[in-house]
Amino acid sequence: MSDLHKEVSELERTSATAARLFDIRRIIGGLFVVYGVIVTIAGINPSDADLKKAEGVHINLWTGLAMLALGLFFLVWMKLRPAQVPDEAPAAPEN
Repeated sequence: MSDLHKEVSELERTSATAARLFDIRRIIGGLFVVYGVIVTIAGINPSDADLKKAEGVHINLWTGLAMLALGLFFLVWMKLRPAQVPDEAPAAPEN
């Protein structure tokens, strides 16, 4: 009986780790941060043609900074409110 309890505890711990690992906020936040860095770097020194196309606005810089802010928001949100693994599996409806 104790081996079964030990095995169930190990599976619960593994399930909790998998739930935190595949939290969608981590994926979205990470992608926005990576792309935000790339776009921000591209927007630091725009060419004159790029500025003329954007009517004088440093659009890549502002978009990159916004993407960085959004990505950091998702990562901070994930850190402050981690994913909770449900205690029990939902019961199957009976007919």
